[in-house]
Amino acid sequence: MGSRAVELGFVEEAAEEPWRLRREQFPSKVGGRPAWLGESGLPGPSELRCGACGQPCAFLLQLYAPLPERPDAFHRGLFLFACRQPACYRPAARSAPAALRVFRNQLPRKNDIYSYEPPPEEPPLEVVPGAILQLKSGAKLCQVCGCLGPKVCSKCHKAYYCSKDHQVRDWKAGHKLCCAQSEQTDHVIPDHKFLFPEYEIVIEPEEMELSSIGETEQKDLKKNKATTCADSTYEAVESLDEHLLEGMAKHETEEDKIFQEFKERTSLEPEQIIRYCRDGEGPIWISRENIPLETDIPNCACGAKRVFEFQVMPQLLNHLKVDSFGESIDWGTIAIFTCADNCNLGSQYTEEFVWKQDISSSV
Repeated sequence: MGSRAVELGFVEEAAEEPWRLRREQFPSKVGGRPAWLGESGLPGPSELRCGACGQPCAFLLQLYAPLPERPDAFHRGLFLFACRQPACYRPAARSAPAALRVFRNQLPRKNDIYSYEPPPEEPPLEVVPGAILQLKSGAKLCQVCGCLGPKVCSKCHKAYYCSKDHQVRDWKAGHKLCCAQSEQTDHVIPDHKFLFPEYEIVIEPEEMELSSIGETEQKDLKKNKATTCADSTYEAVESLDEHLLEGMAKHETEEDKIFQEFKERTSLEPEQIIRYCRDGEGPIWISRENIPLETDIPNCACGAKRVFEFQVMPQLLNHLKVDSFGESIDWGTIAIFTCADNCNLGSQYTEEFVWKQDISSSV
């Protein structure tokens, strides 16, 4: 990914070439289990719990976002986790959302995990059973979510979990039947109804911005918009006198303008789920409510300021299949801010800052 130009991410079905989402391919992806970059310093269960309900968060997405000018960040990944409970997404006061956590990890080109050369463009000859839950370092991953699993089944001593909750999930999903067997069937990972659907994220440059539209085209857009609005509201305003119409115009809110700008910008590529522009153009907000002030974004643990890196668009919700009895996890947009200095704390995963903006009830 570049450092200044806006780049857009789109979901693409991964069923035909699932091997492209394996960690040695350095994928950008939605859902499934995380394809961890570094193997040490993974965030533990306490770091991946929802701050509102206390339940384990599910892996939402990751972006491969290297900084080629930085030898220590030749490989670089950002990992976003989200709580699955709809109640934890209800609009809150001006603060970081408790239901979302994001982590950054980076490696130099020469490291103990990956080849110095780019990954091959052809599928592997064979897939090792259960490899998605194995790390070369020996770190154990949870059977359910693929995160660090410090707990082990006390009967078979082969299945690992991040929490008691996920151990119970796995037991009900099939581990109960295979636990006592001499060969634990880790090559068949059941559906625990916890992971988000898995997709590849395809990155493309934002080729056409509103600022690049010529003056004539802009006039046409405004004319068409005005015509549409006039057609739909003609009967409603026909009987209003000039004084009342003038008063209505003065009450056109900044909220309307911001939301309209959001719609215009995203209408050029309506399927976009990611907007990426590290330390360049900031996020496009969906509402004037709950836009963070500079003081709302805390400095990194190293002392450096944080800068905007990418945002997650509401269009992603259409792909997550999270509706349940009229309730769903929800957001207007999610903005991710990372260390401006891209500090290197060794091989650890560094937590960065998330800001969730909700869709205003007035738009």
